[in-house]
This record gives sequence, C-alpha cells and structure tokens, in this order.
Amino acid sequence: MRISVITATWNCAGTVGDCLASVSGQSYAAREHLLIDGGSRDGTLDVLHAHRAGLAVLVSEPDEGIYDALNKGIARATGEVVGFLHADDVYADAQVLERVAAAFADPAVDAVYGDLVYVRKADTGRVVRHWRSGAYDPARLRRGWMPPHPTLYLRRALYERHGVFDRRYRIAGDYDLMLRMLSRLTGQVVYLPQVLVRMRVGGESNRSLSRILRKSREDYRALRENGIGGAGALAWKNLSKVPQFFRRG
Repeated sequence: MRISVITATWNCAGTVGDCLASVSGQSYAAREHLLIDGGSRDGTLDVLHAHRAGLAVLVSEPDEGIYDALNKGIARATGEVVGFLHADDVYADAQVLERVAAAFADPAVDAVYGDLVYVRKADTGRVVRHWRSGAYDPARLRRGWMPPHPTLYLRRALYERHGVFDRRYRIAGDYDLMLRMLSRLTGQVVYLPQVLVRMRVGGESNRSLSRILRKSREDYRALRENGIGGAGALAWKNLSKVPQFFRRG
C-alpha cells in the first residue's frame, strides 16, 4: 500500500529541508512525496531541487493559497492513503508512516490519526504544547473536537467521494474538510496514541489578532455548513486547547 505525503511550500527555505529529510528518512518505503510550491522567491526552490531525487512530484507555480496547493497535490497523488506534512513540520520519528500503514492494513479502516506536539521554531526538540487527541467518537465533533490535521491520514477514495479542500476558506479549510469527512465516514477510524508530528509554532492562523478572529469566523461557518453545531461547539473547541499548554509528555 502506497502512502502519498503532500507538502505545500512558499518562501520557507529555512525549514523545508528538515521536512524533506524527515520524509526521506521514514522506514516505510512504499511512499511518495509530492511537493507543491507556490512560486517561492527566497531560495526554497534551490532546496527543493537539491532533494529532487526524493520527490515523486515537484510543481512550482502561482496558486490561490495553501488549500489550492494541497488540492493540486491530491489531484496528483497515486497512493491509496493520503496525508500532509507542512513545510515547517517534521515527523516525530522514522517509523511514523510504518505505524500508519499497519493501521490501514485492515481494509475496514478509512482514517488514522495521532497526537502532535508544538515545538520552538528554532529548536524542534523543545516542546511548548502537547495536543493529545484521544479516541474518536462522532459525538465529540459537536463538542468542538478535532484531530490534529497534520496527523490525519485518509483513504484517497474519500476525497473522490466527499470532495477536497474548499477554497472559500482561507484559514479553516482543514477544519471544514475534517468535519465533512469524519461526519460522513462509514469505515473505522483508528487513533494512534503516539506523537506523530512535531509542528513549529507560528502557524498561519495564530499570527495576529485579526487572523485569530478570522479563524473563529471560519470555524463557525464550517460547523454550520456541515451541520455539526454552532457557537457552543466553537466555544468548546477553543477551550479544549487550554490543557495543551500544560502537557509536556
């Protein structure tokens, strides 16, 4: 079973090398890494071309944002299973994809996810937040629960059935997609109670107060459009993040 890992890049020359090395260092050999660049101008392309031999796909062209780029990756993916690793992030260890593949060995499984830690931008060994997902329960979606998107792997057939990222969203497209997928799944969802991804702090949705407010508005819209809930679910979603700042392991 092949796993497609999609990475979208734009002006991230300082971090994308770590991401590329993290994928190429995975013990699971039946994988492909698709790199969709938005037309970087800071040296990112030099890094990508230096790692070209390890990439199944390398595209660099203007796009309409990260969700447009990720959709381009999905369209080119050939794996039975699809996941994402952002340019600032790395896998927690070399066996992550191997554990994901083992879970998908059961044909009844449609989705696999795990835990994530936020780390310092300059030191990926220093954890500042720990996102412990917990076991899946569809009812938890109405209480604002979601798995960390960078740890979520889905069968590619689900994108053909339920659609890809909605480009009307600028920040919360991943939340909208997860709500859409998880609320419609008929197969099993497997939780791996292990850290799968180390994510550098400073993500797009938290860079300023205006971005945080926009994220909340888009989260609310995603909840409503997917028939999951409204203001109550959004409040629980935001409050559920508080314990992450007090976990270190």
